[in-house]
Amino acid sequence: MKLIVAILSLVVLAILAPLAFMPSADDIHRQQSALPWQIEVDAQGRSKVFGLTLEQSTLGEARERFGLDLTVAIVTAPGETGALEAYLSSAQLGFVTGKLVLTIAVAGDELDRMRQRAVKTEYMESTTRKATLSAADLATAMTRPIDSIVFIPSVNLDEEAVMSRFGAPIERVAINAHQTHLLYPDKGLDLIVDTEGKEILQYVAPRSFARVRTPLREAVTQ
Repeated sequence: MKLIVAILSLVVLAILAPLAFMPSADDIHRQQSALPWQIEVDAQGRSKVFGLTLEQSTLGEARERFGLDLTVAIVTAPGETGALEAYLSSAQLGFVTGKLVLTIAVAGDELDRMRQRAVKTEYMESTTRKATLSAADLATAMTRPIDSIVFIPSVNLDEEAVMSRFGAPIERVAINAHQTHLLYPDKGLDLIVDTEGKEILQYVAPRSFARVRTPLREAVTQ
């Protein structure tokens, strides 16, 4: 009898054990809301994606969201003024992974002062420079709002996959034979489909979408 009870207990345990590791309804909701195509737009023309509201949420909130692996630095390519960026090489966004770059809103003169006080400046790829902030400037940066987000998914997206997730774009701008910008101004999204490389998703607040669209139009008319 004891043997039968023991066997039955093991059977019940084998059935119930997997349930203990099932995600809760809250966990499922958080995963779904973090997906790249889950974009919410508020009455002020700002957009919320990956749990962050552009032009409102701060770098500090982003670090709370993504953890200390978020690397912060001033990145300056040749001929450019540079930008304060936060980088994560492997971001888990729902069930999608990829590289994440946040651009932080900092005035030009303040950015110059931060660059001058940098504790280290080094070269990344080619002649692009990366300046590591001082502790005081990093603390200040944490209070500044996120201006835009770039996400590069690990998996390639073809146009069929894009349409099923994001819908039809409002406008298409072909840069060359293999790269096309799909523009969603109502979502604040510029989705670059590249048949020879990785797709790139750039998010800005819909109210600021002109600063994405205008340079693209100028580039194709030159």
